[in-house]
Amino acid sequence: MTTLHIDLGNLPALALGCTVFAGGGGGDPRIGEQMAMEAIREFGPVEIRSLDAFDDDDLIMPCGMIGAPTVMVEKIPNGAEGRAIRETYERMFGRPVTAVMPFEMGGINGVLPVAWAAYAGLPLLDADFMGRAFPELQMLTPHLYGMSGSPAVITDERMQTVVFNTRDNIWLEKLVRNCVASLGGSACGGLYPMSVGQARRPAIAGTVSKAIRMGETIRRGGGDPIDSIVRVAPVVRLGQGKVVDIERRTSGGFVRGSALIEGLGTDKGRLFRLEFQNENLVVLEDGEPLATVPDIITLLDIHTGHGIVTEGTRYGQRIQIVAFPSPPVWTTAEGLRAVGPRAFGYDFDFLSVADRHA
Repeated sequence: MTTLHIDLGNLPALALGCTVFAGGGGGDPRIGEQMAMEAIREFGPVEIRSLDAFDDDDLIMPCGMIGAPTVMVEKIPNGAEGRAIRETYERMFGRPVTAVMPFEMGGINGVLPVAWAAYAGLPLLDADFMGRAFPELQMLTPHLYGMSGSPAVITDERMQTVVFNTRDNIWLEKLVRNCVASLGGSACGGLYPMSVGQARRPAIAGTVSKAIRMGETIRRGGGDPIDSIVRVAPVVRLGQGKVVDIERRTSGGFVRGSALIEGLGTDKGRLFRLEFQNENLVVLEDGEPLATVPDIITLLDIHTGHGIVTEGTRYGQRIQIVAFPSPPVWTTAEGLRAVGPRAFGYDFDFLSVADRHA
């Protein structure tokens, strides 16, 4: 069996793939990519392993950044946060962390754990707990199975570390969000620590390698970027246009806002409205949804096919609006209660993008 690694050759592909599958969220990957690049140069490539490569008792560390993506662009981590989180967990559990895992597959959170894995000399698990990015801490698959996100370890670039043990995951979200806001709007964290055996049920397998394949396909280019993307994952093209207005506000550890996109080409005369809370939540036309969470709504550069994160959306950008089907776990009754349109305050139910545009 071929052993997969993340090295300097495919790290950019991972970062690119993460922007496509993030649904606009997870933060701009550039800072995490640079940190992972330096770590790989110093300590060598990071091995990617599946859950089946570990013993059931092995301890995994799901981790990433928490907070408003707009803040992460300037308030960068110092690089040692992963070690602080790992050492805290090892003291608490009395055994070593065996593997690092991105808790979401999006933006900076898909690549920053690569740096932490390289520094620690640990493999990266080829899985995550979202299959995309979501804005809140109860919006991870273990929550659907009644598993606790505690103990959660939060640390900032000053190496101030706080441990949370809460009564449930809703309280975890509230208390961690307040803490992150006090720390300046973003921080690094470990959530839902568990053994490999416990992770087998909630983990969405293969997401790291899938992001690499997506990035490599787009980077090879040639012709319509959508034709490249569909080779890796099914995608629905919702429209193309120019961003003519963008409104963003950062508060309470989130970036919220909307973008207006004026149709171009065959979509001339159409007007799309994209609404987001860290991640893209819904695309509307004439007040009617074209796609909603938990399907993955992504803006792609019309020329390159590169994904555009919410804090990177700018007036004048020419973009394609596309949607990918949600990982199936999020379209169950439990999943929709956690991340469906009504969970974000919309007064309509989820209908898959595939069914809407069949």
